[in-house]
Amino acid sequence: MKNIVTLIMLSLLIVSCGNKKDSVEDIIENGSLDEMRAKKTELLQEQSKLKVSIDSLTAAIEAKDTAKKAALVTTTTLKDTLFEHYFEVQGNVETDQNIVLYPEYTGVLTQVYVKEGQRVAKGQRLARIDDGGLGSELARQEAQLALAKTTFERQKRLWDQKIGSEISYLEAKTNFEAMQAATNQMRSRISKTVITAPFSGVIDNLIADQGQVVNAGQTPVIRLINLSDMYVNASIPEAYLGKVNEGTDVKIRLASIGKTYEGKIRQVGNFVSPDNRTFDVKVALPNADSAIKPNLIATVMVNDYTSENAIVIPENTIQQNAAGNSITYIYVPQGDGAIAKQVQIEKGYTADKQVEIISGLKSGDQLIIEGVRTLRDGQEVTLENQNSNNQ
Repeated sequence: MKNIVTLIMLSLLIVSCGNKKDSVEDIIENGSLDEMRAKKTELLQEQSKLKVSIDSLTAAIEAKDTAKKAALVTTTTLKDTLFEHYFEVQGNVETDQNIVLYPEYTGVLTQVYVKEGQRVAKGQRLARIDDGGLGSELARQEAQLALAKTTFERQKRLWDQKIGSEISYLEAKTNFEAMQAATNQMRSRISKTVITAPFSGVIDNLIADQGQVVNAGQTPVIRLINLSDMYVNASIPEAYLGKVNEGTDVKIRLASIGKTYEGKIRQVGNFVSPDNRTFDVKVALPNADSAIKPNLIATVMVNDYTSENAIVIPENTIQQNAAGNSITYIYVPQGDGAIAKQVQIEKGYTADKQVEIISGLKSGDQLIIEGVRTLRDGQEVTLENQNSNNQ
């Protein structure tokens, strides 16, 4: 090996010296493009000749070197395995049950029945606004309704017995129905003085204070949130439109709370934004412990490729040869020993530093995974632990 190093150094010295007028520095300083190209071609030819000579000397030295040692390597036996590829997009955690409640009636907020952090059920009374005398008006309306009902019922009995005039019956009926409608309208108005929970959830914030005047549809009163129905909304480039469907597997990583969830896309948008050429998807998130909050940033990993029986190898076992082709080495028994055989491969997708191999390797091959960087084709190798069972 020392002879090889010496030969390389002498060769480089000869090339670098040469005739002073033909040196690389002089040619560059001269600035002639043709001369520079010619010199480059000359040096490449010399480099090629030197490589052939070095390879020949290396083979001759190894043939006569009785003290040589086979390279120590570690292998693994390749097997068909499941390979999944994911692409990543950014998403946002949302919930449709996150709202601010506004009053439907203008008046003084006389009662707030809940506290921040309190769990409430759908339909539960949360606050009341002063009705401004509508309660008394409703009582008067209900009394008049009762009288109108009694009058109508009497007139109806007489009319059924063919007693009395038809006009008296119709007037009583009309009066009763009008009073009934007016009373129902008054009840509806009074119901708007009470704020109730539209869904079950938690009181996140009491915005308005008791005693404050609130305006219908303008003054925020209470924020109500339900964290049980959370989802991630993400925008996906239109290039993936044919690969993403309802039910597609996804992984959701929430870095802020250090958790990763697996799920499926539950909804795919039907609209591609003309601004950024993306479409939206929604992915449901389990939130039994209420650790997930609205507006968290999520990394959405979407499965766009799956192979049931793939050959997968570590990314760091792949090299490139002088022609730019991807290569790796396999362990091949030969006689009493073994050699490292160089194999040209075709790569597929890469995921988590694992590369799918389309061609060049098969199930059962013993891939060299350690010591591979210093190997050459046909070099003798030995397993680092001959008694180990390579899996």
